[in-house]
Amino acid sequence: MSETQPDSVVRTYIDTHRTAFLDDLAEWLRIPSVSAQPEHAGDVRRSAEWLAAKLKETGFPVTEIWPTPGAPAVFAEWPSEDPSAPTVLVYGHHDVQPAALADGWHTEPFEPVVRDGRMYGRGAADDKGQVFFHTLGVRAHLAATGAAAPAVHLKLLIEGEEESGSPNFRALVEERAERLAADVVIVSDTGMWSETTPTVCTGMRGVADCEIDFHGPDQDIHSGAFGGAVPNPATAAARLVAALHDEDGRVTIPGFYDGIAELSDAERALIAELPFDEAEWLRTAKSHAAAGEAGYSTLERVWARPTAEVNGIGGGYQGPGGKTIVPASAHLKLSFRLVSGQEPYEVEAAVRDWVAARVPAGIRHSIVFGAPTRPCLTPLDHPALQSVVRAMGRAFGQRVRFTREGGSGPAADLQDVLEAPVLFLGISVPSDGWHSPNEKVELDLLLKGVETTAYLWGDLAEHWKPATA
Repeated sequence: MSETQPDSVVRTYIDTHRTAFLDDLAEWLRIPSVSAQPEHAGDVRRSAEWLAAKLKETGFPVTEIWPTPGAPAVFAEWPSEDPSAPTVLVYGHHDVQPAALADGWHTEPFEPVVRDGRMYGRGAADDKGQVFFHTLGVRAHLAATGAAAPAVHLKLLIEGEEESGSPNFRALVEERAERLAADVVIVSDTGMWSETTPTVCTGMRGVADCEIDFHGPDQDIHSGAFGGAVPNPATAAARLVAALHDEDGRVTIPGFYDGIAELSDAERALIAELPFDEAEWLRTAKSHAAAGEAGYSTLERVWARPTAEVNGIGGGYQGPGGKTIVPASAHLKLSFRLVSGQEPYEVEAAVRDWVAARVPAGIRHSIVFGAPTRPCLTPLDHPALQSVVRAMGRAFGQRVRFTREGGSGPAADLQDVLEAPVLFLGISVPSDGWHSPNEKVELDLLLKGVETTAYLWGDLAEHWKPATA
């Protein structure tokens, strides 16, 4: 079979089944699977049941609904006929953000509308549309190959609580690790640079966050009688924040940068190739200036450098007028975005030591960290990543570039527990309006996602034989 013939078969198959595919997606979008609102718990369950049934209809011989203490996840599995084929786990989520017409929607958020080549509806891009393109993609793959099963051992894990912070996700992955075992994880809950610049994300930052409480006097006391003679917890908090960065924007905590994966010259050149408009980015950020660690571009700072941010600071009197006191307490909220090479618990230990060394005598303090997320990064030369790039380039008919994500997500839990590299395959674009009124997905791009997955499974099977095979 020639290289061009499968492409023709894939595109014909997608075009033939386009209407039914979009009708099915619209049906799924009508289910208001809002995990953050208890009154929609039944809808989240109904969404999981709908997806499990549709995956079975697609051809997956195994489809299961996995309960959690919160919302259910959906698992599906379709083994390859080749026992030595790679095992791929696709991750996404079927829950969505809250939405109401009064929020500024032009149409009912859970009654999808197709207009001007776009489908509008909550979950169209985040993440039901990007989950659902895998169903038509695997069928197009089979149509092109004439096989009865995918070229890879294909598994799907579609959780139901991502929009609520995935509180039960790691425990689920740990409990089901044997069933979820994979050579590579593909996350379809991300996007591309733009409609005209297809990109593949290669990593996400991790995060650690903490709250610090400072206590001085046992109660607020008179600043005339005692000010300047006893330690002030609000001053201690302010000094700590002021010492967090040096004049070049680098974090001053000893050991904070130890072991991080520095950007190579080649990676910096690839980032610089992207058509980045800093003025437009600042408008999106609602900021009036760019700032950060010296020696790095804005995109490098957001994607590939660790950060420390003051999320909140307070203490003492906050009401109208003056109140001349030395306050009894002050509070800080800090977060640290982490990059590959940083271990969250090592960063936490370094933060604890740094804070303890800077708190003056007479100030008691406590520090509590939230649950951390490790960073994940896939090397540009990883063979599985190259398969994603080739498949996407084939579908889009142009060169595919690389991005990273500045945020953090549950993908790192899959990487940690399953010890598998994480790749990202998404077709959403910034204008899709995730979490916003009038969320939409570009239908041409959605079908390019279908086409990409139709090519991907064969490419992975042909070009990558993992060590475990």
